[in-house]
Amino acid sequence: MDGQPRVEIVYCTQCRWLLRAAWMAQELLVTFEEELGGVTLTPGRGGLFVVRVEGEVLWSRATEGRFPELKELKQRLRDRIAPDRPLGHSDRPAGSGT
Repeated sequence: MDGQPRVEIVYCTQCRWLLRAAWMAQELLVTFEEELGGVTLTPGRGGLFVVRVEGEVLWSRATEGRFPELKELKQRLRDRIAPDRPLGHSDRPAGSGT
């Protein structure tokens, strides 16, 4: 998977956010199995929850004031690494039910 983008998820060990980070990592790897070179989980402290792709911040809990919805995170990652790739039901507007 050389040359493919890599995602890093920095999570707070004090807050016990490893499971949330691992779940998001799994979902990203399943969704973008052909486009990603890997996902790294990095322990942090002080309430950190940051998702980066190639060093560029995709989501910061401190900046956004909340955790990402998985749909939002997938859309942001897709827009960064594979803008023409459809995400199926994750592309539908919230509440569309279709």
